[in-house]
Amino acid sequence: MKTEDRHRLIGDLLRKREEITVDELIAECGASGATIRRDLDVLASHGVLRRIHGGARSLVARGDTPGYGQRELEDQGAKVRIASAVAELLGDRQYVWLDSGSTATEIARKLARREMTIMPMSLRSVQILAEPQSGSSPNLLMPGGSLVPGELSFRGPMAESNIRSLRFDVAVVTPCAVSLKDGLLAHDLEDAAIKRAGIESAARVVAACSGSKWNANAVALVAAMESVDVLVTDRQPDPNELDQLERLSVEVVTV
Repeated sequence: MKTEDRHRLIGDLLRKREEITVDELIAECGASGATIRRDLDVLASHGVLRRIHGGARSLVARGDTPGYGQRELEDQGAKVRIASAVAELLGDRQYVWLDSGSTATEIARKLARREMTIMPMSLRSVQILAEPQSGSSPNLLMPGGSLVPGELSFRGPMAESNIRSLRFDVAVVTPCAVSLKDGLLAHDLEDAAIKRAGIESAARVVAACSGSKWNANAVALVAAMESVDVLVTDRQPDPNELDQLERLSVEVVTV
């Protein structure tokens, strides 16, 4: 089993269980004890789990919001496909607002050689987009504000004010949850405020979310679904959902 596959399996197991032992992971992954211990140390440094004697403890099994490291392991294939589809929707020389989160990081990778101006809301995306490239590369606008530890996303009144001072061709928003009833949702009020500022400052809104975000739990309202122009997802909406989205003038791109 490849390293990334083991990490994904360990993360999945610890979403369902509070603790797991090294011996149990050896059986699950078919790897040596030394390999499993290295995996746990890496995942602990990424905020996926907490190391304990003889194994690991979940950080999310009790219903807490998953950290960036945990989310980065989930739906990876879908996020790459979503990122490719979003990149195809964006034109060269456009001004683009790019949300934070693991899906947004994948989108940044697809935009690293594009000729456009981007305001990324995560230091992770900044690092990807600022990497020297041969040929075209984007211009970056920094939002300012404070950084959320672990997430490395920009937050606060300064970031929100700087977003609202500009007008973007497209806002690419990556909601924490989405539903046809409530619209786009975030896990906390500060994140919702930043996402809302990006949406309200753009002429066109592209929402990118994996199927696991549909009808997921999140507490802070970002915007109603009618604020979205294009929804990019790996989940095929049923006929009733497609009818509702059509009435809201939301184009659906399924990957």
